Amino acid sequence: MLRHLWKILLALTLPLALLGVARAEAAAPGLRLQYRNSSTGATTPQAEPWFRLFNDGTAPVSLAQVKIRYYLTGTETYRFACSWAVVGCSTITGRFAPLPGGRQYLEVGFTSGSLAPGANTGDMQLRFHRADWQNFTQSDDYSFGAQTSYADWTKVAVYVGGTLVWGIPPDGGEPSPSPSPTVTPTGQPRGVLFDDFSYTSSSDPRLAQRGWTVRSSSGGPGVPGATWSPSAVSFPNGLLQMDSSTNGTAAGTVHTELSTANRKFFEGTYAARVRFSDAPLSGPDGEHVVQTFFTITPLRYNMDPDYGELDFEYLPNGGWGEPSNILYATSWETYQADPWQAVNVHTEERAGFAGWHDLVIQVSGGRIRYYVDGRLFADHGDIYYPETPMWIMFNQWFIDLQGSTTPRTYRQQVDWVYHAAGEVVAPAEVTGRVGAYRSAGTAFVDTVPTP
Repeated sequence: MLRHLWKILLALTLPLALLGVARAEAAAPGLRLQYRNSSTGATTPQAEPWFRLFNDGTAPVSLAQVKIRYYLTGTETYRFACSWAVVGCSTITGRFAPLPGGRQYLEVGFTSGSLAPGANTGDMQLRFHRADWQNFTQSDDYSFGAQTSYADWTKVAVYVGGTLVWGIPPDGGEPSPSPSPTVTPTGQPRGVLFDDFSYTSSSDPRLAQRGWTVRSSSGGPGVPGATWSPSAVSFPNGLLQMDSSTNGTAAGTVHTELSTANRKFFEGTYAARVRFSDAPLSGPDGEHVVQTFFTITPLRYNMDPDYGELDFEYLPNGGWGEPSNILYATSWETYQADPWQAVNVHTEERAGFAGWHDLVIQVSGGRIRYYVDGRLFADHGDIYYPETPMWIMFNQWFIDLQGSTTPRTYRQQVDWVYHAAGEVVAPAEVTGRVGAYRSAGTAFVDTVPTP
């Protein structure tokens, strides 16, 4: 009887155990990586490994749990960048970490996203270069391959939640993959700037007293030979108003800009209420005009590693190869002007943004987050994170000239600007603080210390 009872229990429990195994196998990530190389020379100024990640399993995989490791020989200091990715460069992170024996690896991760069963990420066009931009040998790197079309590649490892699921790392062992980056919205406030632009004109002496400069000097960006005119900057009804115009010639082109005089703004929260416009006040439409809110440091020399720039740029009529209106959020590592070479990452949305918008940039914990009207628009970081204090600027300028001789004028307006030094402030809280200043009749505050 006991023997029969044991057989019955075994018959009942074995299917349940097998079912548990089947479920475990189904839940196990079935990731597969394909690789191609867009820079196949034995020596190169810039390595360009491109990846596609496939989910061959039966369950979705959170990309925030995924780490991809590309292994290199040598201990040089490298900088990572994402040129383009179907999943969006703003969701891709990259860092370099050492290994024993004079080796290192590039670890690529994701801030968000999910990969469904049977799906793949599409192209992830990545690149890295030495910090000093010198050529380097890549043919001796463990993960290097010279193929120019995608193929499965096991010399690049893929981890999910710290567990190796694809590829064969080089001998010698390695530390567990780093956790996905997080940014905690905390920080100790170190001063505040608030201005609601209650000035009489661009020659109001309070502008200089309060740390503002209305640009009159020549130079870029924009149409060479154009004028930067203080007289085209005004302050009607407590608004910063910039009227940029052109008659189709460089001599007849006027750009506008307002900037802080001191470079004293670094980590924390930047915000402004900005009105973009799609159509000119007068004259024919169609100019490639750029309307902006941004922070910036000077470029001391070509490819200066301490350069930084965080941009909101709206192009109502397109430009830079774009055919129509587009809003960019761009974070810069560095650049050189001639020949042009840019090291930046950008997120864009091809849509009209005419009208008033609350723009917020949070700079904290190695991440730069851009918000439009409370909506997260872009999330950048890594090498694009600023290294030095910046100016705050607004400007409006023309990329090029379209040829019409009929004068036309475009207008950008700003209602207020706010900065909390060293503090991450949510977009809704920003507008609440601005409202409190205005309710109290406070037109200007600046307690941000000068470094």
